[in-house]
Amino acid sequence: MSDLATDLPAAAAALSAEDRAGLVNALKYYYHGRINFDKLQLLAGEHVDVLQTLSTKVRQRVEVLKVLQSQHDELETKFLEERAQLEAKYQKLYEPLYTKRYEIVNGVIDVEGITAEDALGEENKADEEKGVPNFWLTAMQTNETLAEEINERDEEALKYLKDIKWCKINNPKGFKLEFYFDSNPYFQNSVLTKTYHMIEGDDPILEKSIGTEIEWHPAKCLTQKILKKKPKKGSKSAKPIIKTEECESFFNIFNPPQIPEDDDDIDDNVVEELQNLMEHDYDIGSTIRDKIIPHAVSWFTGEAVQSDFEDIEDEEDGDGDENEDEEDDNDDEDEDDEEDEDDEDDGEEEEEGKGKSKSGGRAQTGKDQPTERPPDCKQQ
Repeated sequence: MSDLATDLPAAAAALSAEDRAGLVNALKYYYHGRINFDKLQLLAGEHVDVLQTLSTKVRQRVEVLKVLQSQHDELETKFLEERAQLEAKYQKLYEPLYTKRYEIVNGVIDVEGITAEDALGEENKADEEKGVPNFWLTAMQTNETLAEEINERDEEALKYLKDIKWCKINNPKGFKLEFYFDSNPYFQNSVLTKTYHMIEGDDPILEKSIGTEIEWHPAKCLTQKILKKKPKKGSKSAKPIIKTEECESFFNIFNPPQIPEDDDDIDDNVVEELQNLMEHDYDIGSTIRDKIIPHAVSWFTGEAVQSDFEDIEDEEDGDGDENEDEEDDNDDEDEDDEEDEDDEDDGEEEEEGKGKSKSGGRAQTGKDQPTERPPDCKQQ
């Protein structure tokens, strides 16, 4: 993209330096802001034209309104600062609870009150089932958004997931997810991270996301499938033709969509597709951060599903009331039309390989070696 400052409309020259900087930033992030260049030109011109049409008295009133707005902005800034401090305070208070959850889930400690009588007749089973097997896998499968990302091949690897943590990052702004795994036959990494860089505002916008490069063991990559074809008849080589294709997998979240460096000649359809992919990527990350991590046991037991369903019902009921009012108004109008007409009458669609697993049932046990809890995800 050329020098953005010189591309602004001539009318923008009358804007303050702060407003001009805002327009430049909006242009830089037009992928995410859903506002194209032409609309920005129009907005800049309209902004100046409106001010020029005001009479002296009205302009003076607007100046007073601007002072009020400035006072509001100062209060809002303080609110955001205090909210951030409050969130940080409670995040520290949550940590001991998360630590104990980790220890119980992974069999580091056991809960009080379990006696020998309770385990009578289940000794062999108790030896196999330390902690809570497949805790995180089951919790994520119970959530509709995440269940769509997990297929049968992923389940075996996700049985080794021991903990999920998140923390804010400040430079740049955003948040980071950390997935802690026991040693497993699929990849070498003990921790997989996903970092989301956000453009802050009333409606935060995802600038980009970065995932860990997974070090797959040979022939264990879950994001690719290997296709073997028999050689054509008469071919000199009798060896099968081996082809590798990308496939759907939960682990694709660690290879997120990338924004092209050269954005001059990008087709609108490509921009829209990229935007949809990034929104979906953010939905997955925010679901894990806001729902799964703080309420994991409720998703494991399935109780959170009902709570989520009730929230959706409440929203639909609110929309339904508005729709009913509109229907009543329309009915009244229809009745009036019918009366007018009477007066006038007196005168005259399974893709192979997806293998989606959407059940919230518990899977089989993976490795359950008790280990120390991973270090806390430090705020950066």
